[in-house]
Amino acid sequence: MPKYDYIQGKNRVESILDNNMIIEEKEKLPSDGNFTFENGYRTWLTSIFIDIRDSSRLFTSKNQEETAKVIRAFISELIEILRDDDGFMLEIGIRGDCVYAIYNTPFQKDILNCANKTFYANTFIKMFNKMLTKRGIDPIRAGIGMSTGYDLVIKTGRKGVGINEKVWIGTAVTEASNLSSLGDKDGYCRLMYSSISYENFIDGLKDQCSNQNVENWFTPIISPIPNIDIVYNANIIILDFNNWINYNV
Repeated sequence: MPKYDYIQGKNRVESILDNNMIIEEKEKLPSDGNFTFENGYRTWLTSIFIDIRDSSRLFTSKNQEETAKVIRAFISELIEILRDDDGFMLEIGIRGDCVYAIYNTPFQKDILNCANKTFYANTFIKMFNKMLTKRGIDPIRAGIGMSTGYDLVIKTGRKGVGINEKVWIGTAVTEASNLSSLGDKDGYCRLMYSSISYENFIDGLKDQCSNQNVENWFTPIISPIPNIDIVYNANIIILDFNNWINYNV
C-alpha cells in the first residue's frame, strides 16, 4: 500500500494556511473557471434542503425493490422542481437522505423564486403521498428548509489530481440543512424559513398573491437550533396544483 508522505502533507497544509487568500465581493458568482485554490468569492446565496423523515426505517425496509422505486421517483421529481436553466442555480445534488439546491440570489425576486420552489415541492409531496397511499405504501414525511446568506464560496480539493469541489462557508447552506430537520416533526408543518429568507420574499409574495394577508400563512417560532433566533413555519401549497391533485390523483 502506498505510504502517505506526512512530511510533505505538513508542508502542503502550511502553504494553504499561510496563503494570502484573495476574496472578491460579487453580485453574481463567476463561472468555475474563475475559481482557483488561492481565491474566494462572497455573494448572496439561498439554499433549499429537503430532508426525508425516518429515512433509516425506510432504507432498511424488507421490500428493497419497492423502496428503491419510491426513493427514485421522489428524489428525481424533487430535482425537477428545484433545478433551473438560467444560471440562477449554482449547485443541486443529494446528500444522504437530503435533496438540496443552492442558488445565486442577489435580488429579492430571486429569493421569492426560491420560495416558490419550496411551495411547489410541498404540494408535490402531497400528490406523491396520495399516489403511494393508493398503492398501499406508507407515505413519506419530509422537512423543507430554506435559508439566505451573504456567504463565502471557495474551491477546495487536491490541486493537480482533478478532485475539487466548491465549499459554501456561511449560513445559507448550514441553516437550510438544519431547518429541514425540523419540518414535519414535533408538530411543525413541513416548510421552514430563516428570518433573512422570509424578510426578503414576503413583500414579493404579497404582490404575487394580490396583497392577501400572506403573513398569516407563516408562524414565527423560536428556533431550537443554536445561533438561529426566529424561524418561520408554514404549509403553503400551490392552489391550482392542489385542485388538480384533488380531482386527478
